[in-house]
Amino acid sequence: METQSKNPTMKTIRQTAATGILPEHAIRVLVKQNKIPHLRVGNKVLIHYEKLCAMLNEL
Repeated sequence: METQSKNPTMKTIRQTAATGILPEHAIRVLVKQNKIPHLRVGNKVLIHYEKLCAMLNEL
């Protein structure tokens, strides 16, 4: 039996903001300050959604 690792949910800034978790501007500021888990791919920024939710739940 193979073990499957769950792939993280990566969302753009707009997709993350559309969930209602944080406003788009706040997400952009936090990305610029390197305070949330993200990945830059070309000119796009992808947010690791599960880690962001976990970080916010710890506050």
